Amino acid sequence: MVKIVIPIEDLLEEKSVIFPHFGRAPNFAVAEVRENRVLSSISYIKNTGEHFGGHGKAMTIVSDVKPDVLVVKGMGPRGLQAFQNIGVSVMTGEANTVGEAIADYINGRLVELTEGCHEASHHTDCKDEHTVR
Repeated sequence: MVKIVIPIEDLLEEKSVIFPHFGRAPNFAVAEVRENRVLSSISYIKNTGEHFGGHGKAMTIVSDVKPDVLVVKGMGPRGLQAFQNIGVSVMTGEANTVGEAIADYINGRLVELTEGCHEASHHTDCKDEHTVR
């Protein structure tokens, strides 16, 4: 089983739109994909980190579920390095929804995120600056 975490805004199963910046996403989808490349389940984690009036960082909240892969549009350099240091693959691509991201993962259409965004607010074009093509 592969556990994939994707930052999202709304809880709309496979139609959930990917949030442009990992740490500021209100929620995270946790998708489990079986060895036969079939989606098994989607659950959710609420981001209760400091950006939402709570304590801690999104990285800690997400790492507690022990993901194998993150699919993101953008992520800061510290978050990227922290996930890489614990062996989590951080991937990006053209997907706009959870369903598209899972299909892209299954079909090998994602690329490794190689550099974090340097913009404080992060933006949707950020990923174009640092992906392997």
